[in-house]
Amino acid sequence: MASLVLKSKLFSNMFGTPAMRAIFSDETLVQRYLDVESALARVQARLGIIPEEASKEIESRCDVVNVDFERLRARTEVVGYPILPLVEQLTEWCKGNAGQYCHWGATTQDIMDTADVLQIRDALALIKAELEAIGSALASLAQQHKRTPMAGRSHLQHALPVTFGYKCAVWLSSMDRHLRRLDELSPRVLVGEFSGAAGTLASLGKDGLPVQEALAKELELALPDITWHTARDNFGEVSGLLALITATLGKIGYDVMLMMQSEIGEVYEPFVPGRGASSTMPQKRNPIASEMLLAASKIVRELHGSMLDAQVQDHERATGQWHVEWHALPEAFVVTAGALRHACEMLGGLEVREDAMRRNLNLTGGLIVAEAVMMGLAPHLGRTHAHDVVYECCRDSLEKGTPFVDALAAHSEIGGVMKRKQIEKLADPANYLGCAPEMVDRYLAARN
Repeated sequence: MASLVLKSKLFSNMFGTPAMRAIFSDETLVQRYLDVESALARVQARLGIIPEEASKEIESRCDVVNVDFERLRARTEVVGYPILPLVEQLTEWCKGNAGQYCHWGATTQDIMDTADVLQIRDALALIKAELEAIGSALASLAQQHKRTPMAGRSHLQHALPVTFGYKCAVWLSSMDRHLRRLDELSPRVLVGEFSGAAGTLASLGKDGLPVQEALAKELELALPDITWHTARDNFGEVSGLLALITATLGKIGYDVMLMMQSEIGEVYEPFVPGRGASSTMPQKRNPIASEMLLAASKIVRELHGSMLDAQVQDHERATGQWHVEWHALPEAFVVTAGALRHACEMLGGLEVREDAMRRNLNLTGGLIVAEAVMMGLAPHLGRTHAHDVVYECCRDSLEKGTPFVDALAAHSEIGGVMKRKQIEKLADPANYLGCAPEMVDRYLAARN
């Protein structure tokens, strides 16, 4: 078993994407720390708090290529946090006494939290693009198959006829809600953090709030309502969104896996030579993408649980819960990105077997539309009695193997109020799709 799946040469691209991993790489993270330090120096010079020359020198040195990562690693293990060791190096890079103005009035968590927010902003942009691509694929499937009848299922049994387009539109509705959730949470999450050691900006005195406001503006982040060093619901909301997204992807993957079963064969993941192959069974075409979606939903759910646990922090600075975020949130983003990529590729090339859907729809010889027959008979026999009569015909069809239409036509009470052609029309699953096609049209029209 790979010890670090997300960094594995074998598995990393199954569980993530290079683009998302790059956002959370050591190099990008440290560059974000330096971006915040650089922005802090600029705004403090602008406000007359530190010399302009010092600000320019600090800014010119805030490049990750200058970092001695081995030294940074060793010092971080000693200190417990990477910012003091990084500021030590930054101070040394600066000429003259400019380095003495690095990190002026800041605390470690200010830099790390704000850098995290910058990473989250970039990561959410990737998530949004993938959600939009999946939405386009699902909208296309919904439109194309809004009148393609198939068996609706409840408790894994035939329920009533639906359409495949309707099924895709239901999937789509969840993805669209996730897009709205992303837009709604962004103003709450993309917020700067600059509050000082205990969150009161005491080290800067009357300059504290002006610096805080200027720094947020410089980084194009929102101004915090108040310090959030140990109020972590913002990051918990992010992991919650990722958990919701992957749960929806898991549901889609689960449905596709079930429809790909040999006995069902209604849809197939896009064919790629060798994909889903077995080492010993040449006929196999395993639902690899769908399996990854289901796995991702479980992994991210657990990571979100860790993020919720990490919210319970003590007083004004946490004693360990904060560290949980360093592990959980980047992994949640990477796994979510991988799942979104699998879903996009799978849904964009999904093979839909309409003939298999029709075959399975007729598998019970018309029993799937027993409700339609019952409702058709209700005006003649009364709804309750019609239910009992149709139930008898269902039992007769199941126990004796009699075609459902024959069992209905042979029943004296039904034959007395309805001709065979009327019965056949009621028992045709294609005639009992309800408002499914209209629901698809209404939904697609509303999202445009």
